[in-house]
Amino acid sequence: MVEFLSLKDAVTKYLKSGDSAAFEGFTHLIPHAAAHEVIRQGIDELTVIRMTPDLIYDQLIGMGLVKKMIFSYAGNPGVGLLRRVRDAVENGWPRSITLEEHSHAALANAYEAGAAGLPCAVFRGYLGTDLQRVNPNIKSITCPFTGEELAAVPSVLPDVAFIHALKADRKGNVLIEGILGVQKEAVMAAKSSIVTVEEIVDDLDTHMNATILPHWAVSAICEVPGGAHPSYTQGYYRRDNKTYIDWDTIAVDRGKFQAWMEEHVLKQDPGVFADRIKGLEVTQ
Repeated sequence: MVEFLSLKDAVTKYLKSGDSAAFEGFTHLIPHAAAHEVIRQGIDELTVIRMTPDLIYDQLIGMGLVKKMIFSYAGNPGVGLLRRVRDAVENGWPRSITLEEHSHAALANAYEAGAAGLPCAVFRGYLGTDLQRVNPNIKSITCPFTGEELAAVPSVLPDVAFIHALKADRKGNVLIEGILGVQKEAVMAAKSSIVTVEEIVDDLDTHMNATILPHWAVSAICEVPGGAHPSYTQGYYRRDNKTYIDWDTIAVDRGKFQAWMEEHVLKQDPGVFADRIKGLEVTQ
């Protein structure tokens, strides 16, 4: 049964050192507040999974909490590199990490296979590419019906999936509108899931088919207004482009990065996200 918890309590209860964790959201609804709580609690030795690792993975890796990243793209959207990821890969600072790189199609299919309880995903892909040379988890199989050569990758089965959404009702049903990534699949594939939302309401006031995640699919719901900042939440606030641009100069220097994390993450709490979206609000 879904629980309504503070973000601090939800992370403490469901995520442990050595777990695999997916923080999903595609441009929109990226669960920054949840990642910051994981950093504050210092939960380490994590395998992190995400189709498009951006600032939150730069921060998790820069704080030394990650041992492996499974991903299909990594970068600061519209700006450039993930400086802390690159430093970890090239220089082992603050620790070395293992990378498992996939295509978007492969990782999306792997999440869907995990949600379906299947051991692997089978799809058309990777023909004429070299990624399988550096990723031993990319295999080829022959279709038993047509003889066609297909690609196969292991299912994604996170210990915990983190997503951000617009609303949840008091039964725990979750509403997501706007751009979707693999949030639904990540939650369905995971052993446990933590959903941060902008608000908890009596009634979602929408068609039942718009409720992407019913209450029985979710472990914990946490009310965290602004919890996707600096990404955006449809109908609530805009993307904070300045934060993404500023991050490049913050993350390029180890000392500057550590000072920023100390001030803006380690000494903060989830409530600060509501303050960060001031001036970005969308009039509904």
